[in-house]
Amino acid sequence: MENNDPTIIERNYPSDVEIFTVNGREFILIGTAHISQESTDLVRSVIEQEHPDVVCVELDEQRYKTLSEKNKWENLDLKQIIRQKQLMTLLVNLLLASYQRRLGQQLGVAPGTELLEATKVAQELGIPLSLVDRDVRITLRRAWNSMSFWEKMKLLGSGFVGAVEGEEISEEMLSEIRQSDVLTELMNELGEFMPVLKGVLIDERDTYIAQKTRDADGDKVVAVVGAGHLNGIKRALLENRMDDLSLIEQVPPPSPVGKIIGWGIPAIIIGMIVYIGITQGASAAGDNLLYWFLVNGIPSAIGAVIAWAHPLTIAASFFGAPLTSLTPVIGAGYVAAFVQAYYAPPVVREFQTVGDDIGQWRMWWKNKLLRVLLVFILTSLGSIVGTYLGAAQIISNLF
Repeated sequence: MENNDPTIIERNYPSDVEIFTVNGREFILIGTAHISQESTDLVRSVIEQEHPDVVCVELDEQRYKTLSEKNKWENLDLKQIIRQKQLMTLLVNLLLASYQRRLGQQLGVAPGTELLEATKVAQELGIPLSLVDRDVRITLRRAWNSMSFWEKMKLLGSGFVGAVEGEEISEEMLSEIRQSDVLTELMNELGEFMPVLKGVLIDERDTYIAQKTRDADGDKVVAVVGAGHLNGIKRALLENRMDDLSLIEQVPPPSPVGKIIGWGIPAIIIGMIVYIGITQGASAAGDNLLYWFLVNGIPSAIGAVIAWAHPLTIAASFFGAPLTSLTPVIGAGYVAAFVQAYYAPPVVREFQTVGDDIGQWRMWWKNKLLRVLLVFILTSLGSIVGTYLGAAQIISNLF
């Protein structure tokens, strides 16, 4: 009688390779460091020796294109990203990619080389390929929408530090990172004070990748994943559970609390100005309205000036912030970023070098793509400061 119980199999491979059977199917998991030449060589060796029925890779279509297409940035529609209010997602993606890229450059290995190597070997041997990771845009949006405002600030702060720090990485440090690939290592550190982020970027993807690997056709499956995902994926496969992925394939709606605050603050401000007009006269209402306009417009415009924005961007920041701060539909930063991208668009070369430029502070003012992001950040901060100062002053005037 056939034994369908999970069985661990020992073969002459490094500890990075886990082999076991579940329901008569053999799974070979290769845990990799995304900046390790040794991992790249191991991936090719195992796939060539095992010649599985299918090769599963921790990539989605978007990341696969990013790794395999040299002209990936040429097709980026920056204006469309701004319209869809995805600049923060782009910024976080660039910061994390830069952190990983910098470490890889110090060792002469591009991030994700071993994942791309897996796809190349599969194609060379005529083995079906399955991309089993969740769409990176969904992952980042789920992570962003799941965080509080302060957690978002912590993430951006950590990302900036990781992107521009000049710390050298040794072989000993690489050996430690190999136990949980570099991106996972960064996420684990952030997860100590931001558990929701780790849950979306690590735990959810363990579940997703395991289920997609289970769904792949074939009795012998090789899966190439980051070392930090190895144990979670192995555990999910050995438990032989069927996970419904529909819940983690959706971007959660914004918190109702955020929506209440977003509409509540403008309603309160407008209501107070109207009340001041009724009780103290039109002149007092006009003074408060003018103060609101200036206290929002000036900090936002100063942010644009600091970013060396186009003159029309500075003007748009000044006149736009007082209006956008009264509606949560669109922020002052997005208006400023769109104007900046329209009148000072990045050229192809700047898209191609953004991974290197983001790690140098001065390049944030020289690379036009980074300057659009800088305009977005600084004008948004200016508008936030102005909103709270304006609200505080109008409330004090009311009494």
